[in-house]
Amino acid sequence: MQQVLDNLKELPPSTGAKDIDLIFLRGIMESPIVRSLAKAHERLEDVKLEAVRKDNVELVGEILSDISGLSVHNDSAAELSKILKEPHFQSLIEAHDKVAAKSYAPQSTANNTNMSSAALMPADTVRMISIQKKAGEPLGVTFRVENGDLVIARILHGSMIDRQGMLHAGDVIREMNGREVGGDPKALQQMLKDSSGSITLKIFPSYRDTPPPAQVYLRPHFNYNPDTDNLIPCKEAGLAFSKGEILHIVNREDPNWWQACGVVGGKTGLIPSQYLEEKRKAFVRRDLDGSGILCGTIAGKRKKKKMMYLTAKNAEFDRHELQIYEEVARMPPFQRKTLVLIGAQGVGRRSLKNRLIVLNPLRFGTTVPFTSRRPREEEKDGQSYCFVSRTEMETDVKGGRYLEHGEYDGNLYGTKIDSIHEVVRAGRTCILDVNPQALKVLRTSEFMPFVVFIAAPELDTLRAMHKAVVDAGITTKLLTETDLKKTVDESARIKRAYSHYFDFTIVNDNLDKAFEKLQAAVEQLSSEPQWVPVNWVY
Repeated sequence: MQQVLDNLKELPPSTGAKDIDLIFLRGIMESPIVRSLAKAHERLEDVKLEAVRKDNVELVGEILSDISGLSVHNDSAAELSKILKEPHFQSLIEAHDKVAAKSYAPQSTANNTNMSSAALMPADTVRMISIQKKAGEPLGVTFRVENGDLVIARILHGSMIDRQGMLHAGDVIREMNGREVGGDPKALQQMLKDSSGSITLKIFPSYRDTPPPAQVYLRPHFNYNPDTDNLIPCKEAGLAFSKGEILHIVNREDPNWWQACGVVGGKTGLIPSQYLEEKRKAFVRRDLDGSGILCGTIAGKRKKKKMMYLTAKNAEFDRHELQIYEEVARMPPFQRKTLVLIGAQGVGRRSLKNRLIVLNPLRFGTTVPFTSRRPREEEKDGQSYCFVSRTEMETDVKGGRYLEHGEYDGNLYGTKIDSIHEVVRAGRTCILDVNPQALKVLRTSEFMPFVVFIAAPELDTLRAMHKAVVDAGITTKLLTETDLKKTVDESARIKRAYSHYFDFTIVNDNLDKAFEKLQAAVEQLSSEPQWVPVNWVY
């Protein structure tokens, strides 16, 4: 660069170069950026260092052989011999030769899978690990037998061993405090449990690089208590949880036992994996259930819903679905597109829906059902019903444009999906009181429902509530003891079959209090983060 600049100053006029161009070129070449780029280029162009020789291991061996006789009488030769024999020095020389020879690729072990882990490791890979343990403190580690060796099966996330980071899954345990551990995992667990103070372990490390775990959150659909689980390898390492509780999964390497902790903190423990729990629950027979449709067992005006689903066997199939875990994601507060009220007939869903709409018509709305029957004299299209021809309605049903539909007295009735979208596009939450089988269609990102189960109270309470509304003149419809019992039984069946869809449950033993609880739950959606199915987000 400097030579070029010097030549520019002495450039003869015969070249025909203009002074302005030379000044511009000189300014570019003298700029700090260009000079830095030139220096970087020169660094990259530097000649790489090459090893003088690649057989230093053999050379060290020859030197040791030559001075073996001298080391007895010569202190310098003895000291040199000691240095050359040091494991660290020999490892350094071996590493130098491998780098010089560019032997970077590891040797394939595909054909040696049946060899024991100890046989695969040279003697210089043995490590001594020292652990300080308090009496009674759990280490958070479990073991398994692999080819006759005791191998670390898992290390619980957040445990003492995990925090220290000196042991890893796959490490082979050979000795504890100088004693052979044998091949019994339970015996080693007991030895560790009874020990306190300093514990020294002799191990063969696995050297496995494990990728950072993905952030996975699950909502379980069952209760779990490790104390009653006969399959768990260590009951003390288990994590109890309740149905609907959000769990943070920190490790899923083991096909049968995952490691999890609560999202609000707490210890990490083992929980059954999806595979294990599915296999376990597949052998448990479900409760016997009555045949027929879940909704519509009470006679009266609302009997139109009796045949809302023509596929009567769907309820039977739903009972045998295995609901184990559901992956969820945390979302900031937002307004749900739909509010779905699920419950048995006569439990008060329609009253709660109408109260919400009357109280805040700008925030809540509902759909107008479609029907193929002719309008009566006092009826106007689009108010209580939207009237269409039977042919048009059957065509739309076949085209999948109805959320649910059925037939009553020779006429079709149904809820159209487009009518739900119309309410949502108007900026309101669409309130639906539908058959529970429709939840399989609704619980998607298209509708983003908040599902509230309105549960029937106990039979005595329901009987007293019905008597109160009849005495007050609110209704003239008298329900028999059989009708009331059917409502309670139907409510229990819905809960058993569809509880994994519910976001909130209200026992309607008092309509005013139930409405207050429903209001509070809906308001909470706008102020607190929500856990929603992960497929709503990704």
